[in-house]
Amino acid sequence: MASAPIYVRPLPGPPHAALLTFRGITLRCAIGRSGVTHAKQKREGDGKSPIGRYGLEWCALRPDRRPPMPRPQLATIVLRQSDGWCDEPTSSAYNRAVRLPVSISTETMWRPDGLYDAVIGLSHNTAPRQRRMGSAIFFHLARPGLQGTEGCVAIPRAAMRRILPFLSEKTQMVILAPADAGRPKHV
Repeated sequence: MASAPIYVRPLPGPPHAALLTFRGITLRCAIGRSGVTHAKQKREGDGKSPIGRYGLEWCALRPDRRPPMPRPQLATIVLRQSDGWCDEPTSSAYNRAVRLPVSISTETMWRPDGLYDAVIGLSHNTAPRQRRMGSAIFFHLARPGLQGTEGCVAIPRAAMRRILPFLSEKTQMVILAPADAGRPKHV
C-alpha cells in the first residue's frame, strides 16, 4: 500500500517560503534560501532545493532532547556527537555520513541550534552520487521565523513531532516547481 506523499509547494514572495502538505495537514515550511531548481541543475552550495520526488532514506534523532521525538516507521538511528556529513565534492565520502573529526569539509550533525534534533535523509543524489550535484539534502527542523535553508526542507518542531509517526520508507517527498504549485496533485 502506497503512503501519502509529502508535497512541498513554493510560495510567491521570498524564495525560501513554501507550503508543506501531508495527510490533510498544510503548514508553512522553509526551503532553500535561493528557492528551487531542477534536480539536474542542482549544484553544491547553491542554496536551492531540488525539484523532484524523493524517498525518505533514514531518520536520525538526537537522544538528549526532551521530550524525545516520536519514532517514524523508517530506519532510525541515534544521533551521536561524532556524526558528520561530507559535503566535499572531491572526496570519495561525498554526500555520505562520516565519523568526526575528519580533514575534509563536513557538516556537523550534532548541532547546538537543534535543527537536526530530528533529521531525515532524502534520496537526492544518493544512488548514484554525482560530484557537485548537491549533498545533505535533508528534511529537518526549521530555524525561528522559517529562515531559508541550504537546500533542505524544514518545518517547525511541533509539526515534525506531529508527522514523524506517519513517515515510512514508502513515504515520498515531492518538491514542486513554482509553476506546479497551484495545480492539484493526484495519487
